[in-house]
Amino acid sequence: MSLPITLFDIPAAKVKGGAWSPNTWKTRYALGFKGLPFKTVWLEYPDIEAALKQVGAKPTTNKPDGTPLYTLPVIHDPNTKQVICDSFAIAEYLDATYPNGPLLFPKGTKALQASFESALTSTALSPLFPLLLPASGYVLNPSSAVYFRQTRESWYGKKLEEFCPDAEKAAQWKKVEEGFSAVTSWVKLNGGGAFVIADTCQQQTTTRDVTGSSAG
Repeated sequence: MSLPITLFDIPAAKVKGGAWSPNTWKTRYALGFKGLPFKTVWLEYPDIEAALKQVGAKPTTNKPDGTPLYTLPVIHDPNTKQVICDSFAIAEYLDATYPNGPLLFPKGTKALQASFESALTSTALSPLFPLLLPASGYVLNPSSAVYFRQTRESWYGKKLEEFCPDAEKAAQWKKVEEGFSAVTSWVKLNGGGAFVIADTCQQQTTTRDVTGSSAG
């Protein structure tokens, strides 16, 4: 039996089970869908860069000033001694390393999935950004909340609340509604049936992080 994979994640103070980040949830779902045992190492925002450097993880992008940015999710697989960053790269790795059982990318679907994710982000998720950015700090532990606010306000040159002032929120939510309505129309082209990713969610609810944190 394989050893549990380590998933590095960001804890939340006000979310049951601790997991809240949409990006790290992608990897939680992937591990659960494939039925792979894993454990969680929780990292507060100020500790992410040092901890990831220590395990040999690579930065996934750059900060606005050009310096490397270390992000989650990241996994460490003790069975192969590999450290993988970025949810898409992690999914590719899991399929290649553990091909038995369900695949995250069934043959011939990787390009389609990548395209759908890009379209979903630009159409439905991007309009949420100015609404969610100032709210993110409310679910975090104090040290992460302070770090999140300080770094993002430094990067973008304005207060988080300035991304969507109260007077603009109704119009912004309308954009969100329009975006998700467009995505709904795409899904309806399939002619009905189970909601997309429903089977993944169902599989995930039966899988638990071996550390005891719920993975679903």
